[in-house]
Order: sequence, then structure tokens, then C-alpha cells
Amino acid sequence: VWGFSVLFNSPQRMCIVAGIIGAITDTLRLTMTDFGVAAEIAAFSGALLAGLLASAWRTIVRHGLAPQYLGYPRIGLTVPSIVIMVPGLYMYRAMFYLGQFHTLPALDWTFRAFMVIICLPIGLAVARVITDKSWRYDV
Repeated sequence: VWGFSVLFNSPQRMCIVAGIIGAITDTLRLTMTDFGVAAEIAAFSGALLAGLLASAWRTIVRHGLAPQYLGYPRIGLTVPSIVIMVPGLYMYRAMFYLGQFHTLPALDWTFRAFMVIICLPIGLAVARVITDKSWRYDV
């Protein structure tokens, strides 16, 4: 996750915070998957937790429990944290089966990857709705 933050040209302190959030959220996602939870639900939960942790970090800085120079934008903390949750293996399997001309397994893996990818921003949006009262009413 720290590497993705560096690719987005973030300051080093921001990379560390995003890395900590990403380590917590991806561990949750992988643990849920190991316990047999569907990958879509695990991705949603990981993204939701990433959004909640980023909001909590902003609250900590806003209330003076951390220095003001550590107050980073929420998007700068959440996006690198969830990029690692993109299902590369699912997309690889879809391309593999497509190359073998096995259409149904290729479509199955493509749909699974699509569903996981869709659940990531939904988790962030739900976290934003929960934590930002004014965002709920923006039109």
C-alpha cells in the first residue's frame, strides 16, 4: 500500500498512514475470505473499514490529538488502501480461460472480478454516508 501511495506522489508521512490503514483493511479482507466469506462481501467490508479509518484519522487530527500537518485528504488515504484489493487473480483467470476458448468460465471469472471491483467504491461511499452528515444531502 505504501508503494501505491508513492506512485500517487504522496508525501512520506501520508504514505505511512495510508499503509497502516491498508494493512488493517486488507488483513480484514483476507481473513474474511479465509473464513469462507464471499469475496464481494469481504471487499465491501475492507473498503468500508478503510473509509471509516480515514475518517477517524481526520477526526483525530481535527480535534488536536495529532499535529495539523498530518491532516491528509480522505481520498489520499483510502484510494491507496483499496487499490490492493482489486482482484487481479480473478481477472487473470478470466483472460486465461478466454485464451483457452472456454467462454463460460471466462465470463464467470469476469463477472466475479466485476462484482468485487464494484463493491470497493460502494464500501467507501457507505463509509462517507455514515461519517459525513453534509455529504448525504449534497445534490
